[in-house]
Parts: sequence; C-alpha cells; structure tokens
Amino acid sequence: QVQLVESGGGLVQAGGSLRLSCAASGRTFSSYAMGWFRQAPGKERKFVAAIAAISWSGGNTDYADSVKGRFTISRDNAKNTVYLEMNSLNPEDTAVYYCAADRSPYFSRWHGEYDYWGQGTQVTVSS
Repeated sequence: QVQLVESGGGLVQAGGSLRLSCAASGRTFSSYAMGWFRQAPGKERKFVAAIAAISWSGGNTDYADSVKGRFTISRDNAKNTVYLEMNSLNPEDTAVYYCAADRSPYFSRWHGEYDYWGQGTQVTVSS
C-alpha cells in the first residue's frame, strides 16, 4: 500500500507561481510512474502531468496541452517525492490538484491507470 500526501497549494494571483509536493510512503516509489491531475468544481478530473519511472525511460514526462511550457513535473526518488512546479498561473488553473501513483513504470493520461491517490490540495488563482 502506498500513501500519498500533497502539499503546497494555496491562493496566488494570476501570473504567480506555486510548487506542489507529493510525498509517498513505501520503498517502491522509484519504480512507479507518477501523475498529477486536477478537478475544478462541477467538472471531471483531468490529466495535468506525468513522469515515468527513471528505470523505464529515464523519467520521461508528459503534459496536458493547457499547461505545457508553464508547469514542470519532477521527482526525487531519494526523498520519495514528486513535484509540480507551476508558473504563469491563471484563473483557469484553479482546482483541487491530486497526486497519483501507477504501479507500472509507464505514465498514462488516463486516471483509471493509477492505483493510489492523495487527498488533494486546493489551488486558487485570483484575477
């Protein structure tokens, strides 16, 4: 069983930046692909970014078009932590952000592929 705990959310003005962290329990973190998803009120959960296990592809990354060039996902296997650096935030980025772990090393954009989820952290961007 893997437990994921997100942190770093908050209120920020448009154009600002935030860095989300997701700390994972367990000794198999490095072999998991990790993803970030977000869900705005009344909307479905959407893919944001993912990073593969380093053993599979050197830690290749994937981004939703809406965040490409503004968000960066990274991982520190020594700390069992995955990060989401978010820059140039706009009000459309407002959502609850969820961290997820996939027991396979290959990343996916489909939330159904992920086996473990954090509780989410709120990000609010004011205009």
